Amino acid sequence: MWPSVVGTGWAILASVKLGLFNINIGANASPERIAGVARTAESLGYESLWAGEHIVLPDPQVPPSPMAPQDPCIDAVLALTWAAAATSTIRLATGIVILPQRNPLVLAKEVASLDVLSGGRVTLGIGVGYLQPEFAAIGANYDERGAVTDDHLAAMTSLWYDEHPEHHGRFSDFAGIDAHPRPVQQPIPIVIGGHSAPAYRRAVTSGHGWYGFAQKPEDTAASIEGLRRAADEVERPDHLGELEISVTPRVELTDETVHAFAELGVHRLVPTPRPGASEADFDALMGAAVAAVASI
Repeated sequence: MWPSVVGTGWAILASVKLGLFNINIGANASPERIAGVARTAESLGYESLWAGEHIVLPDPQVPPSPMAPQDPCIDAVLALTWAAAATSTIRLATGIVILPQRNPLVLAKEVASLDVLSGGRVTLGIGVGYLQPEFAAIGANYDERGAVTDDHLAAMTSLWYDEHPEHHGRFSDFAGIDAHPRPVQQPIPIVIGGHSAPAYRRAVTSGHGWYGFAQKPEDTAASIEGLRRAADEVERPDHLGELEISVTPRVELTDETVHAFAELGVHRLVPTPRPGASEADFDALMGAAVAAVASI
């Protein structure tokens, strides 16, 4: 069930999928760039496009905020909808939606709608968030964000899949309602982001995949070990299958680094350019990442 450290070999390396992060942020935060990058990525053989989110950011910027408040960041679901209209096969992933900041039924409706409009291409990446000022501005529950995340995810899955949706949790409660159309995918793949013990347990119990952001190979090795420890503590439902490992590297993708991630059992690499990258930087990264994976 869990990725293991394996020997070298073409069969292992050839199985690594290639995603592209930052479709909606910085130099790509325009309708022309989103559509153009999406079409280019699809033509180059990328398997997926990934969109991150911060609804608001602290002003002035303070640690651990990853972006300046003036950095453009288009809503992840809307950006992926725009990308869906420009493509036909590439998958569309949130990396990640900060779930405890969202109304679960509204988000479930948005994600189901995107899945229908895209012909079943959505992957929903979720996380608990970490910027207290963002939570405060939105009016979201920062102190209990992990519990809110679990409750909201259960509510969303009921709305997507149950014949008569009903959920009675601490943070969302409903019955006697329904929403259609349902998602094309049954189920929508859920990816859990985060590098903490609770995130690893959540990935084991509720995720089809786990997503690690800004990871070096040694960071990924530690995270995979954390996932293994979590698997000893909590039970993984059989219907979730093998846990898929996705990583946005903190290092340049070269033959050597791709090999290192693949040996760890990483299923998907989702590169992103350095902060403040220009359109030219982003375009260069797209080609270089394809070459790095293809050359092994």
